[in-house]
Amino acid sequence: MLAVPGIRAIARPVGQPDSEDAMRPFTIDVAQEDLDDLRARLARTRWPDSPGGTGWERGVPLAELRELAEYWRTGFDWRAEEERLNAFPQFVTELDGAPVHFLHVRSPRPDALPLLVTHGWPGSVREFTGVAGPLADPAAHGGDPADAFHLVIPSIPGYGFSGPPPDTGWDVPRIARAWHELMTRLGYRHYGVQGGDAGSPISLALGAMFPDHVVGVHVNMLMAFPSGDPAELAALDDEGRRRLGLLQEFDLDRSAYMKVMATRPRTLSYALTDSPVGQLAWVAEKFHEWTGGADAVDRDALLAIVSIYWLTGTAGSSAQFYYEGAAAVRAAASGSPPPRVPVPIGVAVFPHDLFVPVRAFAERDHPSIVRWTEFDRGGHFAALEQPDLFTGDVRSFFREVR
Repeated sequence: MLAVPGIRAIARPVGQPDSEDAMRPFTIDVAQEDLDDLRARLARTRWPDSPGGTGWERGVPLAELRELAEYWRTGFDWRAEEERLNAFPQFVTELDGAPVHFLHVRSPRPDALPLLVTHGWPGSVREFTGVAGPLADPAAHGGDPADAFHLVIPSIPGYGFSGPPPDTGWDVPRIARAWHELMTRLGYRHYGVQGGDAGSPISLALGAMFPDHVVGVHVNMLMAFPSGDPAELAALDDEGRRRLGLLQEFDLDRSAYMKVMATRPRTLSYALTDSPVGQLAWVAEKFHEWTGGADAVDRDALLAIVSIYWLTGTAGSSAQFYYEGAAAVRAAASGSPPPRVPVPIGVAVFPHDLFVPVRAFAERDHPSIVRWTEFDRGGHFAALEQPDLFTGDVRSFFREVR
């Protein structure tokens, strides 16, 4: 039986027990001793000195992190989060040698469009628990029944309940091939894909690699770099220059996390796997910087995601994704064009994302963009921050292409 940290397998499998492509139902059931250990470690935290004032410019402020860590230790209810996640059908299967966990939420509408939704870092499938119902059963949430989806929401290999894969090499194309195999096993010949952060390049790769199966790609983050052509830069309007400046600011001031994980993920993993406060600070900083404000994401949702990384021991294996993709990111940043995606693309732009794409660059790279929506609020974790806007844009895009 597939072994995944933090998960207890239910005895009854789906399909043949010994089948290579068996999909086994799972429920999340973290051992109480692991929760007790977490609280004990939090209580024993060695706190550093904090020179430089109380702002965020040097990192997470000490007072704010101590308060959040204390709430994690004494107020946060992991069992409630288990119950929330276990309300959705969950499975584990083996794809290309790696255990992969996924939610499979079928719509009550038989002709619903299958939709594969992929999270990123530092996210998890927990991001989508608030939108799964409206997407799968819009009629029950005041929507048009024709907009229904059969949802497949996997944990990327190395993340959360998928656990660390047994080998390296899990880059974007390999994950895309595994995702297509997953959809094939589930009987979905034609399907849509959606993703933000890491889920964005994975979704675009699916559209490029399997255009006969993918009906459309919706992303809520899109990386688009200047080509190096001076005429392209000269043609930018004021907003385009502002967004290019944000990209440069990200590279200079906010990308240290990415450069560490893309170069030395193993070294980082020792600290994050041993210190829950270290893991908390590493993730909480990104929720602060990439969202629309201090209250953009409920702290229980934040702590649920941090707890998933901690309890499954996947801080290091999730960082490996950046190492595997470093060469591709460098190539894109130097002006190399990405693979062409021949299927329709929809882009949802949220203003407080870690960077906001320059539309001219995006449309140069992806001529098949057919929908571009600019929102006035929301950030990187769109499904958590603005579930109604996220759900509405996904529905509207796929209404046009299904």
